[in-house]
Formats: sequence, C-alpha cells, structure tokens
Amino acid sequence: MLISANPEIQNANQGHKLLEACALSFAGYADVCADRAVPLETPVSLEFDGIGYAVMMATPTDLEDFAIGFFMTEGLIDGPASIRAVNIHPIEGGWIVRLFSTGCAMERVLARARTRIAESSCGLCGIENIEQALRPLPPATSGPTVARSAIAKALEKLSDFQPLSRMTGAAHAAAFATPDGDIRLVREDVGRHNALDKLIGAMRQADIDAGQGFILLSARCSYELVEKAVRAGCSMLVTISAPTSLAVERAASCGLTLGVLARRDSMLVVNDPKGRFL
Repeated sequence: MLISANPEIQNANQGHKLLEACALSFAGYADVCADRAVPLETPVSLEFDGIGYAVMMATPTDLEDFAIGFFMTEGLIDGPASIRAVNIHPIEGGWIVRLFSTGCAMERVLARARTRIAESSCGLCGIENIEQALRPLPPATSGPTVARSAIAKALEKLSDFQPLSRMTGAAHAAAFATPDGDIRLVREDVGRHNALDKLIGAMRQADIDAGQGFILLSARCSYELVEKAVRAGCSMLVTISAPTSLAVERAASCGLTLGVLARRDSMLVVNDPKGRFL
C-alpha cells in the first residue's frame, strides 16, 4: 500500500490553531486575555477509486487512518490488503483523501455514495430510507473476559493519550485497550465518529485484532458507533457517556458487549451476553 501525503502539512499544528480570547470573570476578578487553542474542523472529501463518496467535517490529522477505517466500516474494504494507495492532498478550504482499492466494489460505491456534507461525521446524510440506514450487522466476535480493574485502569490512563483534548477541551478520543487495561492505540478528532474511524484504520494497519481487548470512547454511545465497532471486529465497547436506545438495541441484536457511563469506580453494563466482565 502506497501512502502519498505531506506530513508537515497534514499534521500542521497537530490538529489545532490558536485564537485570542478573553476569559470574563463573573466574580469580580480581573479578566484575562490570552491565546486559546481550538481544534481544527475542516471539510475532508473522501474518494473511493476515483468516485466522490462523502465529505466529512473532521480534524485533519491521521487522515490515512481515517480513510481506511471509514471505508472498512462502510463495507468497501477489508483492510490494507485491499488497498493499492491512499493519496492525501490539501486543497483550498479543506482536504481530499483518495483511496484506490485492489478490487472492484463499484456497484456498492455507487449505491452508497453520499454527496452532502456531514456535520462532524453525521452518518445519515444522503441516506434515502430507514432500510439503508439500519443495515444488518454481523455477529460480534467472541473475546476474552475483562476484569473490572482493567476498565478502571484504561479510564485512568486515557487522558495521558489525549494531547489535543488537553490543549483544546473540544476533541473526542477513541482508544483500544488490552484485556489488562493497557492502552495500545488512541486517535482523536473533533467528531466522535471520526475518532473511531481513525482508530479502526490505525488498528488494521498495525494488525491489531479488535476482538482481543476493548474499545473505549470518550463520547456518548450512538448506534453508528456500535455499528462501526462491530464491523471492525470489536467484541466489547465501553463509552464514557450514556447510550441511545437504538445503540442498545443494535448491540443486543449482534451480541456486542456494551458498557456505558464508565467511571473509574463504576460502569453501567447494558449488554453482556457472553459474560465478559470478571
């Protein structure tokens, strides 16, 4: 697989920019004006074998991971072996990421190509009906049991792997942790869906089996995140915020172990059909 990009441009400012802002005091203290870091959010056009597929609003870092993870969860590729090249180009006002596959998925591409801009990676823009939105999910893979202490350990360490979030306070993180709670990979983005796509792409490139551990998300659990995790081979998903009803239903339908409202001292388990927690 050939990746063509200018890393100095792509990762300029590490996904953030500075702006001048004033902190106003409501308690009689002096106002403080200083530079404030904010995460970059820019249009990223994703092309598959020369066809414009989607335009996502994303943080323009780790774009090769983003493209690979996105097209994997769309069902168009299986991983790096399905890819001939990924080309990343800055354009005025945004980015273009072109992925060229080794096979032919033209019918699926044309059937699912979306042309509307998706705000912070909304997954439904351009989808015409409910049947398209709720595609059948494969059964979730079986994975090892996970100790409660491992969840707490990963939660405690997650912030150490979130430089963009620490700097801006406005970025989501997606992490993969081992059954012992050791964090292997983390990706950040202004959009929670984008962060997960980046993580999935990075895991596949690193040949990490998503079923042999758990994915941890610093976000609420929507059904799209459940679907992406399952299609990536994840066996357990843990989120810091609450789930939607459809997320719980989709997890139950495919047997994904799902823990939500995760804190260092507690977690709500809403689906655990295989008894994964010790």
